[in-house]
Amino acid sequence: MDGDFVIGGVFPIHLYKHTLRYNYTTVPEPLKCTGSIDSRHLRFSRAMIFAIEEINNSTELLPGIKLGYQIHDSCTFAPVTVSVAFQLSNRLDQAFHTGDNCSQSGMVVGVVGDSGSTLSMSMSRIIGPFNLPQVSYFSTCACLSDKTEYPNFFRTIPSDQFQADALAKLVKHFGWTWIGSVRSDSDYGNNGMASFLLTAQKEGICVEYSESFHRTHPRIKIQRVANVIRRSTATVVVAFITSAELRLLLEELSLEASPPRQWVGTEAWVTNQDMLRFKSCAGAIGFGIEQSVIPGFREFLLDLSPTKVASSPVLTEYWEDTFSCRLGKSAATGESMCDGSESIEALDNPYTDTSQLRITNMVYKAVYALAHALHKTLCQDKNSAFQCDKDNKISPKEVLTHLKNVSFVQNGYGVSFDANGDPVAKYELVNWQKSQSGNIEMVTVGYYDASFPVGQEFQINRKLVFMDGVNEVLKSVCSDRCPPGTWKVLQKQKPVCCYDCIPCPEGKISNVTDAPDCLPCPLEYWPNAERDTCFLKSVEFLSYDEVLGIILAAFSVGGACLTIMTAVVFFQHRTSPIVRANNSELSFLLLFSLTLCFLSSLTFIGAPSDWSCMLRHTAFGITFVLCISCVLGKTIVVLMAFKATFPGNNVTKWFGPTQQRMTVASVTFIQVLICTIWLVVSPPFPIKNLTINKKKIILECALGSAIGFWAVLGYIGLLAVFCLVFAILARNLPDSFNEAKLITFSMLIFCAVWITFIPAYISSPGKFTVAVEIFAILASSFGLIFCIFTPKCFIILFKPEKNTKKHLMNKNES
Repeated sequence: MDGDFVIGGVFPIHLYKHTLRYNYTTVPEPLKCTGSIDSRHLRFSRAMIFAIEEINNSTELLPGIKLGYQIHDSCTFAPVTVSVAFQLSNRLDQAFHTGDNCSQSGMVVGVVGDSGSTLSMSMSRIIGPFNLPQVSYFSTCACLSDKTEYPNFFRTIPSDQFQADALAKLVKHFGWTWIGSVRSDSDYGNNGMASFLLTAQKEGICVEYSESFHRTHPRIKIQRVANVIRRSTATVVVAFITSAELRLLLEELSLEASPPRQWVGTEAWVTNQDMLRFKSCAGAIGFGIEQSVIPGFREFLLDLSPTKVASSPVLTEYWEDTFSCRLGKSAATGESMCDGSESIEALDNPYTDTSQLRITNMVYKAVYALAHALHKTLCQDKNSAFQCDKDNKISPKEVLTHLKNVSFVQNGYGVSFDANGDPVAKYELVNWQKSQSGNIEMVTVGYYDASFPVGQEFQINRKLVFMDGVNEVLKSVCSDRCPPGTWKVLQKQKPVCCYDCIPCPEGKISNVTDAPDCLPCPLEYWPNAERDTCFLKSVEFLSYDEVLGIILAAFSVGGACLTIMTAVVFFQHRTSPIVRANNSELSFLLLFSLTLCFLSSLTFIGAPSDWSCMLRHTAFGITFVLCISCVLGKTIVVLMAFKATFPGNNVTKWFGPTQQRMTVASVTFIQVLICTIWLVVSPPFPIKNLTINKKKIILECALGSAIGFWAVLGYIGLLAVFCLVFAILARNLPDSFNEAKLITFSMLIFCAVWITFIPAYISSPGKFTVAVEIFAILASSFGLIFCIFTPKCFIILFKPEKNTKKHLMNKNES
């Protein structure tokens, strides 16, 4: 239709082109589109005509100006699209030229189309240098947002970049981390899938396979893609593909038994009513352009009389194909003539279906966007009324400039473009659900709005149905999620979504699902059995509440009581010969020191503190030295007494009571001095030992200075060796005077206990180290009291007849 200004339109009305054979001897025929008519795209072209007629009847938009249109068929073939682009760029087309070269009649001021991204790219490269604005209704490739490549390109449908982000968020929302993908081998499919895969990788989604094909590829290529889908382990398939190519793939999959797949798709096919016939896609989920309402559009589509149809070759072809009759021609092919009874209202096909106008509204808005840009170029607001000059000489560049800034609302839907020529991204989340009748219906279950804040763009407000009619979210993972207490170890030569769940090593936990690594517990904490929580370690020390501590404390107190009882017996019989003959002063001092030795072991029991750590080692060292010094004094007394029996020997005057006291005091003072230096320089102190037992905190006393500790023990050992040597030297005294033998036995036990103590002390863990030390103290103390005092007490209490001076002097006959 001619007009003051013309808007071009390009739609793939036919599915296939006419194949030409070139013989290079004659001029080739013009490219022609053949095959069946796509009734959906025919509806799109009719929407353009409807919008232009609305604008021509409007008194507010372009008043007094009549818009015309040129609508071309690209048949989804790039060479045809290029040819159309040249025709639209040439304003002297024979079909519209009026003969007046100065007239603007037939001047194309903008183009609506094409549907495919590759086709739009081809067209933009032709008409772009002429600054002819192009507004696409269905080209979604993100590459078209590049204004350096396509400066004249706009679109009313959102870019695939937004849809790719939305699809990745959708897949992530359902926990599908192991998916397959198929795409059209075109700019739309390749660029769209590339954007999706990039976003999916950031979301932690892995792709098992990514296959591409084109509808013009040989069937063996499509068969290979179908076999990949059949053999895959991924349950979910994301399809960035056109309806025509997905139709071929689904038909190929239906030829053999295939496992069910959850299809996730783009608006290119998921909102196509014609695709609902594939029952295998029941449960499919995808994003579609918002549904809309165009008042009066259905009536316009159905208002087709035979006269109107006959005036359009495309409508004639559609009418004849739909009703299988010939219109106004002889039925030479055997078809019947159309008799006028044919009713398009009775048809149920995409042309008449206006229940879900989505892409149709994109065409409608594209026409209005160009009209508003032309309105800003031609019309001025004078006295609250627009006046437009149709004779005004304008260029397409002026329309292009105003098109960048258009912003209006049509039928409640806003239209505007950003700096890249893209609209605000808004999608409906569409789910294919089976109705009670068994047919598949498209149900809107949610929305996506890229203008919302991050994290709030995506909303689901209705229950979804997945493949096989299941309401529960299905699983599509390479490996199940690792529970807390384990961590992910990637499998070799596989994507990051394929991993093994390995339990955390000792001392580490993971308290989240799919932990990349295990974290160590703090020093004073230890993992539970499940290794998902750290709890405070149990504190261990030798206490009075446990059996071992009670037993050792009982022996310690019992030994002290036994020593006191022995002292009482000796005190009551202090005038008896056996007590007087055994140096009663040293004996009482020895009993006193033994009592302290038994009681010193009690300082080793209980929780260590600063005072208990310093007291336990020093008290033990000093009391034992006092004890050994008394034994040493008794041994020397025995030797001196034996030597004094020889005539002329006056040795006893050199080791009398005064010398004995000085010996005990000086020997003990040396140990006191060692302990004092130890406590001043580096005293023992309480510590929490976290290394001996990883699961427990061992409370113990650190030695402070190891030299001080071993000096204390070494000094005790040195005195014990002297006692043993002196006792051995006195072992041949008369049998009735057996003090030397008793001391020898006691020193043998003492030395044996403390020699075995050293390796046992070093190798015993935790509280058993303290127990070994207590055992050594008690064993050596009991050895002394039993070997030295038990025989005497036995004579005093049970053999008083032997407690005589004569018996002790060995003057009684046997």
